[in-house]
Amino acid sequence: MITVADAEQRIRKAAARLSWIDVCLLSFSGGVLSTLAGAAVYRRYVKRIPNSEWITPVDLQKRRFIRGVVTSVGDGDNFRLFHTPGLGWNWPLKVRRIPKKLKDQTIHIRLAGVDAPEAAHFGREAQPYSEEALQWLKTRIEGRTVWCQLLRRDQYGRVVAFPFVTPLRLPAFRFLSTRCVSLEMLKVGWAVVYDQTGAEYGKWGQTSFLKLEDEARTARRGMWKSLQKLETPKEYKNRHAVP
Repeated sequence: MITVADAEQRIRKAAARLSWIDVCLLSFSGGVLSTLAGAAVYRRYVKRIPNSEWITPVDLQKRRFIRGVVTSVGDGDNFRLFHTPGLGWNWPLKVRRIPKKLKDQTIHIRLAGVDAPEAAHFGREAQPYSEEALQWLKTRIEGRTVWCQLLRRDQYGRVVAFPFVTPLRLPAFRFLSTRCVSLEMLKVGWAVVYDQTGAEYGKWGQTSFLKLEDEARTARRGMWKSLQKLETPKEYKNRHAVP
């Protein structure tokens, strides 16, 4: 039976056999591993992503979640996000601030899974209810902190993502009750299901998206309150040959 004293003696002998080179190698290896781990933590939780070009294929492949503040809403299904990782953005530790000049400092986000009525662009007329859809989205997310699950890039270089909003109350438990903005927009009737190439429906699947659209249509919510047949955003784009 090995006693504690015997074990301690064996450990001392083993340590004595280590040369100073072995000790240096072990120390160096430990330092390298610590540095790599620190760099990974810094990039994942502290480093800010300035704009869409800085989002890597790995970020999209892993469907990374990022947090940020919505600085502007372009139309009914896209907005600009200022990435706010780590601590220091909110009270009581507010030491980091969003700059006034935001050129090349925001990520262009396209809502995944939905298509809102098209606003007027390049001389083309606006679709009915495009302004109402825009105002709903602005009221819902502009100026607020949201979480975005990054999915892919679209043909315009925007990042397709699922944005999630959290209740203003109970800050310690916000992430437990997040709501997907894409699903909310379908529920209130200000968007239709996006069914073109590259469509993303996340864990809910296309069937859930179509069900929400059908429920809003049946209840005549949002743009479905009109008794006239509406041209969908997809039909509008096809008529104007918009990619």
